[in-house]
Amino acid sequence: MKTILQALRLFLLLTLLTGVAYPLAVTVAGRLFFPNPASGSLVSHEGKPVGSALLAQKFESARYFWPRPSAGDYATVPSGASNLGPTSDALRKAIEERRVKFGADAPVEMLTASGSGLDPHISPEAASQQIARVAAARSLDAAHVASLVAESTEPPQWGIFGEPRVNVLALNLRLDALK
Repeated sequence: MKTILQALRLFLLLTLLTGVAYPLAVTVAGRLFFPNPASGSLVSHEGKPVGSALLAQKFESARYFWPRPSAGDYATVPSGASNLGPTSDALRKAIEERRVKFGADAPVEMLTASGSGLDPHISPEAASQQIARVAAARSLDAAHVASLVAESTEPPQWGIFGEPRVNVLALNLRLDALK
């Protein structure tokens, strides 16, 4: 009986530590030291949240820059990759359909879905390839749209990690702000 009581006390202690105290401490620390990411990195437009800087959204209109394809249709809960292998006929068909949509010279990132299906960024090359379509759909000068892409290009994180990238939501909001 003594062993059972010790086990129950240990179980309750570990439950309180790992199930209550630790999650509470992490939540408080996140909100104190990283308030924007901890609250979802929400992006607001005219005082209303329109998305997150960390999650891709579906843009299909010719008036907008398109994000990288998503195997999960940009849904956050069931996000993930398609897990299709290089010999998969379904993958080959999806790539051919995207090649028609994005063009024969599309960067590979626009032909394949990402691992999470929620990448908010595309490469400057993928954005540049879409400039003519967006400019024509909005009746804008392509050079002006190209300058927006250049201004929206973020450098590698801390100057060393990753590649230059363009946040699709931020770029599309800049386009919408043009009058």
